[in-house]
Amino acid sequence: MLLKLRKSSLINDSQINITGSKSESNRLLILQALLHGIELENISNADDVQLMMKALASDSKEVDIHHAGTAMRFLSSYFASSPGRNVILTGSTRMKQRPIGILVDALRSMGAEIEYVENEGFPPLKINGKQLKSNHVKLKAGISSQYITSLMLIGSRIPGGLKIELEGDLTSVPYIMMTEKLLNQVGATCSFQNKTIKVAEYSKNTEKKLITVESDWSSASYYYSLVALSAVGTSVSISSYKEDSLQGDSALKELYPEFGVSSEFIGNKLILKKNYNPEIKSLHFDLINTPDIAQTIAVTCLGLGLDCHLTGLHTLKIKETDRLMALKTEIEKFGGKVIITDESLTLESPGKLKSDCTVNTYNDHRMAMAFAPLALVTDLLIADADVVSKSYPDFWKDWSALGIEISEF
Repeated sequence: MLLKLRKSSLINDSQINITGSKSESNRLLILQALLHGIELENISNADDVQLMMKALASDSKEVDIHHAGTAMRFLSSYFASSPGRNVILTGSTRMKQRPIGILVDALRSMGAEIEYVENEGFPPLKINGKQLKSNHVKLKAGISSQYITSLMLIGSRIPGGLKIELEGDLTSVPYIMMTEKLLNQVGATCSFQNKTIKVAEYSKNTEKKLITVESDWSSASYYYSLVALSAVGTSVSISSYKEDSLQGDSALKELYPEFGVSSEFIGNKLILKKNYNPEIKSLHFDLINTPDIAQTIAVTCLGLGLDCHLTGLHTLKIKETDRLMALKTEIEKFGGKVIITDESLTLESPGKLKSDCTVNTYNDHRMAMAFAPLALVTDLLIADADVVSKSYPDFWKDWSALGIEISEF
């Protein structure tokens, strides 16, 4: 689906409801399948979450999770630690190019039986589920936090629990802390201190726990960008959000004042308001803990005519696409100049954006949504726009309600 976004103005004081966090939902679904008495509400309606639910309910010999990287990593550990569950876990062509060897090596060291079906170090995986018995595993700390979370989630089902030692510099720490807090919230004791994670064996509890999933902060990032590109005085209300969120991307409320955007919590509503236009010409952010909002921030800077230098981005090359190269390619269509390294992006914004550029999305939901706020600055087109369903199926409907002129092209 190719969409045309015409230069628009935001309807002031708009209100949007956003479904639950994809990150929280996927973690809680694994815990619900592993433990007893967990009930969930406000689960995300994202494709990735629907695929996770389908996979957990399936008794098929082959489970295809398509582009869902989180599902691939979490389910690898889940199936490997499920006695008698024999399955081939596969995905899309891109998924078969995304490395998983570090996680597989860790699981094998714990006693898991996993074989590579095609290429060494990459999906698909042939998994023969069994009771894992090793209580200690070491893992590189600078890898994707989803590998670490995947092991944390199954730690409570291992007799005697699990100790995970992290080696080297940590990355995406807030996501590890989210997993720690969710484990404790459902009654599976977990601690994370000094690069050591300890998950206690779960004691069965008949008491039911109702967990309400907070709305997704990664999705909120696109509204922060919209408001940043709007006129001073513009405000948008989004819900349901918590000031003391577990999600790392809640750092948006500390980052976006640099763009003149404030955050105010009233009940479960988060009110974003444009208070002033930034007078600075260049920004530098270290996004080591929040790499998923790098695309949004880069495009916000592009739309405002600000230069930026973003670091801590080494995990972006192994996402749905090589996000650093994708950002460079698409930003330069609008006239910006971009230099990338293995862990950074430097943007020199043009004086005026080119119009009617077509943004390719590379099967990456965040590419479509990150560039969409430019509709407040110029006309543009979004290719394969339905890719947003991976994390935010109602995205285009919600944006039309905000006053963004959208038509199928």
